[in-house]
Amino acid sequence: MSIHPDDIKRVKGQGFLNNKGTDCFNARILTTNGNVSTEQIRAIAEAADRFGCGRVQFTSRMTVELPGIPYDKIAEFQAFLGEHGLYTGGTGPKVRPVVSCKGTTCQYGLIDTFSLSEKIHEKFYIGYHGVALPHKFKIAVGGCPNNCVKPELNDLSVIGQRYPTVDLEKCRGCKKCQVEAACPIKIAKVTDGKIFIDPAQCNHCGRCRGKCLFDAITYTDGYKVSIGGRWGKKTATAQPLGKVFTTEEEVLDMVEKVICFFRDEGISGERFADTISRLGFDYVEEKLLNK
Repeated sequence: MSIHPDDIKRVKGQGFLNNKGTDCFNARILTTNGNVSTEQIRAIAEAADRFGCGRVQFTSRMTVELPGIPYDKIAEFQAFLGEHGLYTGGTGPKVRPVVSCKGTTCQYGLIDTFSLSEKIHEKFYIGYHGVALPHKFKIAVGGCPNNCVKPELNDLSVIGQRYPTVDLEKCRGCKKCQVEAACPIKIAKVTDGKIFIDPAQCNHCGRCRGKCLFDAITYTDGYKVSIGGRWGKKTATAQPLGKVFTTEEEVLDMVEKVICFFRDEGISGERFADTISRLGFDYVEEKLLNK
């Protein structure tokens, strides 16, 4: 291989990963939560034929990689993508491209995942692109507690929630309670003649909404924000912050606080899960919620 290591590092920062032992690279093409137009799909296919080896690979984080891009064709390749509104990137110790499930269109989705993840992408992947962090920082948005996109294995996760509140005066204690029957995790129970939904066990999926014939339950739509998840050699499940977030603005504000906290209090080479472990979750939560 004739390329200097400094040049390999430089283009890696632009989203080009060296094909081991060759002068060619995998080009990582960004998407916004996996959404691309049909015109862009055609452009990606053309780029794979013109500059690569005619193959397209899809990553676990909803980006696209084209293998076999020669080093001396990178600039031309990037210019071609730019003509179609496509860009390379998604590497380095920075906020990474955001992933989301299809909660916007899924029957179980509780929030507009596409809208929120696009706002996070624009504000923090693009807007914070020049902000160096101690390590990579991954964000995922899930539409409901089904967790299809595995959001809680990310440094920060946002999950749609529907919080139930029981009005015991309206509850008739029906022998065949429709709320109890609708609960997919079987924690809603009629106890002593009244419906009881254990707040410590409820996952706030909202599947019981509209089932009570006497409107004994009202619901608050919101978001659960969790921090400190990670996948890889060492895994960690994100821990939820002790606050009910009810607007996108609150969520975006908290995402910014978390990123800035990691920037300021993390140690170079340390994932956010390790920062939380080192400082203690209670300390981190206090700083984030009371800042």
